[in-house]
Amino acid sequence: MSALSELIKNNRSFRRFDQSVKIELDTLKSLIDLARCSASAANLQPLKYILSVEPVMNERIFSCLAWAAYLKDWNGPSDGEKPSAYIVILGDKSVTDNFRCDHGIAAQSIMLGAREIGFGGCIIAAIHQRNIRFCLNIHPNHEILLVLALGKPIEEVLIEPVPADGNIRYWRDSNQVHHVPKRSLDDIIVSSYS
Repeated sequence: MSALSELIKNNRSFRRFDQSVKIELDTLKSLIDLARCSASAANLQPLKYILSVEPVMNERIFSCLAWAAYLKDWNGPSDGEKPSAYIVILGDKSVTDNFRCDHGIAAQSIMLGAREIGFGGCIIAAIHQRNIRFCLNIHPNHEILLVLALGKPIEEVLIEPVPADGNIRYWRDSNQVHHVPKRSLDDIIVSSYS
């Protein structure tokens, strides 16, 4: 398996962290630099970022997020397991009103970079928009696209085949191992021509 293949397969959505392991602001800036160098539709580069490694601000951001919708009896990480850092991805509407898939590309670049240096995270789109806009004093011209929660993962996440009943919902076992069913390669390739 190539190093890139290994990195991608180890880059899971982590939701529990060792909160005592800090992430430096310079580390976040180096991850943003990976996003900056990534592809952008029409090279418009409309994305902007808010970075936080500060505990009080992190708690404010945390309060604006919804965690793991399939885990109905879990409200997100508890104290000591919360992210150590956040990156809020914004779209600058003074550049364009259509951010296409730029924020997805940027988020994946950031997450792969984080994983490569021993961190992990979760890309979150379930955001209480009004609350986070107020908490972070986000300009009306900036659309809130994603929040990346980052830290030192303390949970095991396993990829497994989708069961016979087709259920794709992730779940946790009694040891808190996070199981993520993935469709087979044959199930997702509609056609192939050679």
